[in-house]
Amino acid sequence: MGKFNALVVHGGAPTAVMNASLYGAVREAGKHGEIEHFYAAVGGSGAILRERFLDLKTVPDELVSLLPATPASAIGTSRDALEAGDYAAIARILQKHNIRHVFFNGGNGTMDTCGKVYRACREAGAPVQVIGIPKTIDNDIAVTDHAPGYGSAARYIAGTVSEISQDVRSLPIHVCIVETMGRNCGWITAASALARTGCGDGPDLIYLPERPFDPRRFLEDVERLHREKGGVLVAASEGLRDLGGNPIVEPVVRIGRAAYYGDVGSHLSNLVIRELGIKARSEKPGIGGRASIAFQSPLDCAEAEEAGRRAVRAAWDGQTGVMVGLRRISDSPYRTEDILVPIEQVMLRERTMPDEFISPEGNDVTPAFLQWCRPLLGGPLRRFVSFRQLL
Repeated sequence: MGKFNALVVHGGAPTAVMNASLYGAVREAGKHGEIEHFYAAVGGSGAILRERFLDLKTVPDELVSLLPATPASAIGTSRDALEAGDYAAIARILQKHNIRHVFFNGGNGTMDTCGKVYRACREAGAPVQVIGIPKTIDNDIAVTDHAPGYGSAARYIAGTVSEISQDVRSLPIHVCIVETMGRNCGWITAASALARTGCGDGPDLIYLPERPFDPRRFLEDVERLHREKGGVLVAASEGLRDLGGNPIVEPVVRIGRAAYYGDVGSHLSNLVIRELGIKARSEKPGIGGRASIAFQSPLDCAEAEEAGRRAVRAAWDGQTGVMVGLRRISDSPYRTEDILVPIEQVMLRERTMPDEFISPEGNDVTPAFLQWCRPLLGGPLRRFVSFRQLL
């Protein structure tokens, strides 16, 4: 085969385990002496066009070993909007640098780029294996059971809501709205349910974008719970839509698939104050959920690393135009198996929460979701004495 080079590219928003996939790919590539240079595109897909590459084989081993516990993206990422002609240009650049293995680590948009680069290389007759490595906190990538990055985001929101709920229960004078990320999908919001211990803590209401948001029913639920409990805790997705399918708060701006949402938490807390006359406040953890190593799920980190390794093995075996995925075998004990998904089945296909994971009332999740999600946290949350346990 002779010597050749490989390239890894990060795309979209980072996660708490994105660098674990990078670490896995670097370590697996190191087993093959035929890979002369293992390049990283410094700053996302646009960096390929700028030919801005870093040879990861020149990075000291002590720094490489820190990658699994490093938040965000160590090589930089982007939301570059590539034009139609850019893909053919990328295929030429890959051939110019003798790059025969390319790994795109990202979410739906990045998998779309991965698929288009795969097609461009095929049309150009370029001998390049193009492989996708899934990554997203939103967990909205099609086909795979879940995506690396989600488990840590789920652990973060469950842990954060757990702590906030203790505050609300100990000083039960207001309604607290916790706004969660997730775009059009409620996977992260739903994970807040894992904050519940059975002592009346955790979120009282959970609102997902998969169900239309009815402000009248929301206010009725809040008013009833406030009479019963005093303090009320609500988890609400940033992507909530009204009965007509419109965002309940218009996005500030849209750039391609990226939407910079208005403040849903503030909107709902203001609604409670204005319509019910009850004290209310909002909390918006925001990007802390994708940057927190303190809440990193050990399972998520291990699966992210293995996804990177599996991608390199797939390319080495001659696979191309596929994404590494996971198939769930069982919940308890938790078991999965690696699969390779044709990239065409993934490109820009959004996976929302299925009906069986959402309560009939549309303001909570079901036991089936809890059973599916709990293993992804990688272990129990920190234990503490609940306020209710002392009463």
